[in-house]
Amino acid sequence: MKNPAAEIESLRERLRYHNWRYYVLADPEITDYEYDQLFTRLKTLESEHPGLITPDSPTQSVGGAPIEGFEQVRHQTPMLSLDNSYSVDDLREFDERVRKNLPSDAVVEYVAELKIDGVSVSLQYRDGALVLAATRGNGVTGDDITANARTIRTLPQRLLGGNPPALLEVRGEVFMPGKEFERINAAREQEGLNLFANPRNATAGSLKLLDPAETARRGLDLFAYWARTDGAPRLHTENLALLKQWGFKVEPHFAVFRDMDALIAHLDAWEHKRHELDYETDGMVIKVNDPAQQQALGATSHHPRFAIAFKYPPEQKPTVVLGIDVQVGRTGKLTPVARLEPVFLSGTTVTNATLHNPDEIRRKDVRVGDTVIVQKAGEIIPQIISVVKEKRTGQERPFVFPDKCPACGAPAEKPEGEADARCTGLRCPAQTRERLRHFASRQAMDIETLGPALINQLADRGLVNDVGDLYALTAEQLQGLERMGEKSARNVVEALERSKRQPLDRLLFGLGIRQVGTRAAQILADHFGSLHALAQASEEDLVAVPEIGPVAARSIVSFFAREETGDLIRRLEASGLTLEQERSGEPGAQPLKGLSIVITGALSRPRDEWKRIIESAGARVTSSVSKKTDLVLAGQDPGSKLEKAVKLGVKVIGEQDLSAMLQGAPAPVQDTKKAQGGLFD
Repeated sequence: MKNPAAEIESLRERLRYHNWRYYVLADPEITDYEYDQLFTRLKTLESEHPGLITPDSPTQSVGGAPIEGFEQVRHQTPMLSLDNSYSVDDLREFDERVRKNLPSDAVVEYVAELKIDGVSVSLQYRDGALVLAATRGNGVTGDDITANARTIRTLPQRLLGGNPPALLEVRGEVFMPGKEFERINAAREQEGLNLFANPRNATAGSLKLLDPAETARRGLDLFAYWARTDGAPRLHTENLALLKQWGFKVEPHFAVFRDMDALIAHLDAWEHKRHELDYETDGMVIKVNDPAQQQALGATSHHPRFAIAFKYPPEQKPTVVLGIDVQVGRTGKLTPVARLEPVFLSGTTVTNATLHNPDEIRRKDVRVGDTVIVQKAGEIIPQIISVVKEKRTGQERPFVFPDKCPACGAPAEKPEGEADARCTGLRCPAQTRERLRHFASRQAMDIETLGPALINQLADRGLVNDVGDLYALTAEQLQGLERMGEKSARNVVEALERSKRQPLDRLLFGLGIRQVGTRAAQILADHFGSLHALAQASEEDLVAVPEIGPVAARSIVSFFAREETGDLIRRLEASGLTLEQERSGEPGAQPLKGLSIVITGALSRPRDEWKRIIESAGARVTSSVSKKTDLVLAGQDPGSKLEKAVKLGVKVIGEQDLSAMLQGAPAPVQDTKKAQGGLFD
């Protein structure tokens, strides 16, 4: 019988190699199917032998358990920022300073690298394995983002090749490719979320997420640009070659120059060529190649004297505003968008630019017919910078923001203290599709059979105008739709019937009330106990609820004050949905009050459901086991959290134990041997 540990390590080595071929070299040697077979085999072996799972395994790149926060770590070598240059004169002055501070006969060689507009990170490897990833922070200390960094496919978890250095420190730039940025912003727009302004902001936000699994879905990438080992220092270009040998991705367009005129010509050539790349570059980094010269030049307290960052000015061009349209989002947000005379800008033809909100239009005084200056925010999102008022002819027309929704005619409301106007109509066709998708989502009513294609058909044919209409659908109506046979129609109706039993907090979240996420929905359901009681609450009543602020309170009161909301609630109640929150144990009792509980392993109920039940009973659900943890709720294949609980002496319980505790029973006595030997077999 083959040794599982040996087979697992062999699979990991093969997968690391093929990851490098695919993600770094873009030159795969095997098919996706063959890769998937290897990956599946590794996952199977690791599930059978959880004690052999290691953080650097390729299976862990999808993201592990959520983390509670980021610890501060000290950089081995300070991460200094670079002095910035915005003109050729600055570069020539930099060159003069370098030569002045080196021997007169020194041959100065510069390396020019594209400056990636991302987030700088420091990486530490011991004996070839990644042990730490940290943000720049203040240059001396940064945030430990190791769990999130492990999800980056182009970041080696273990160095390629033999004889890795005992200690290696690498600097790199994490960035988000343009296609990923567009995909994520499109998805956020569909969900009614604020869009990321540029890829750099999206990257920074992704690295600071507390859930590595969510970071893994962001498609981040990394270029390595610096390395330091315990050995003798090497030329910068030699370090770049070593980084590639170790499996890192290195930005390929660097060049070496001994003549400043040639270097400046290189900068000029790339000012427009850079827009052809799928990642954002805002300039070039120029640094002395020789490490001995770098050391002689030294550094100030803020930046090294041997390197400088040349920044390209943002490309701006004039065009004409042909019209201003108002788009309606899922949450009813009304966004004015300027239709522009087509203009080629930063690599693409621009025909539209967001104007954000009514205040923005007034502040910039944008009128239809105006000549305006446009640029791309972060080289991605077109925006109007200013109006060329000198070119006005008197024929330009001021834009009057509508007081009604352009899609449904309902009144447009601009809440106090907010910049955005919103449609107040519950039956707005522009919102209906996204409201239905949100209502059917996993965190809300979890109606799996109600997918986007079916929702579009229901909305297009007028069968469903709001979420209440879903429960009036019949199998006969559904069978008349495309790709909907008798069995499929019956499955949809049955799924809708099952969703009626979802608890009140899920229904509240599914209604899509602004400022009410999953946590707020649970708090409100637990506090008020019923949808009717919540509907009668005043702003004062709501603000008195822990974690509910004045903005959320106003939004909730406004939602329930509408006539359409009252009609919707009556129809949902008539359809048999749960409008009261289920209580654990005796009414008002919190049998788990004050406890800290960790959930791990596969359970008979969805983890989100157990989390809701536990928190409604007064406990706090945390993501990692520590000495402060009171209980670990473990299901099948609990993995390392169970091992840590046993090691720390934390009590481990099963679902039956927890159900008994919810009814007032004490926690069971811990049997350590049983827990170690497979408590849930």
